[in-house]
Amino acid sequence: MVEKPDEQGIHQWLDAEQFPEHLKKYWFQRFKIWQKYHEGIWMTEDSWFGVTPEPIANKIATHIAESAPKDKTIIIDAFAGVGGNAIAFARSGRWEQVFAVEKDPKTMKCAKHNAEVYGVDKKIVFHTGDCFDIVKRFMGKNNIVIFGSPPWGGTEYNADNIFDLSKMQPYSLDALYKKFSKLSKHIVLYLPRNSDLNQIARYAPEGKKVEVAHYCILGASKALCVYLGDFDFEGDAEVDGDVSASLEGPLV
Repeated sequence: MVEKPDEQGIHQWLDAEQFPEHLKKYWFQRFKIWQKYHEGIWMTEDSWFGVTPEPIANKIATHIAESAPKDKTIIIDAFAGVGGNAIAFARSGRWEQVFAVEKDPKTMKCAKHNAEVYGVDKKIVFHTGDCFDIVKRFMGKNNIVIFGSPPWGGTEYNADNIFDLSKMQPYSLDALYKKFSKLSKHIVLYLPRNSDLNQIARYAPEGKKVEVAHYCILGASKALCVYLGDFDFEGDAEVDGDVSASLEGPLV
């Protein structure tokens, strides 16, 4: 029997008639977002806007696993949401430890439950709270990769041809970089697909490069990831079923 949520604001929508009208487009995409959606996935209304579709989460997890230096054994998902990326990291088998950080308790409850659905709840350490406070606990460790899929400031980011990352809310690109780079030199940020590449290039360390990869489903770009640090990529394009990834960089 599929476990049902027992808290207001957490939903298990298994019928189109129950699904909120303003989110209807996501109902038709639910199996692209979660392959195991009908096995009991829990969501909040807001999480539909931020969850990484499972095929893209898996592709990102593969990219990080293959390109990160082998001495990096811990990955922190700083904005875990309902768990899409953290679940993919845990399923990859690459990491000794996967940490998922989420400040909203209801969203975190969904993440924990969804990890159970995918059978990886015992492979993830969950922390509820502010990510910047929690990552300080890892200060001094040199085996960490930080992954961040920060809030972008709502759906309005599509209104601009080029998205200004200095105006990203509630955390700008500069704020994220300054906070995370104190802990790790290996940072991956999941950003809007129309992000300003010139702004991103400014964060290339002297003598280093910044890789940018676009992630697409059925040829439509969904987002991009910025890889800050010594990530070793081979090739410049990959296609796996309906999902493709292409390197924009390196940016220097």
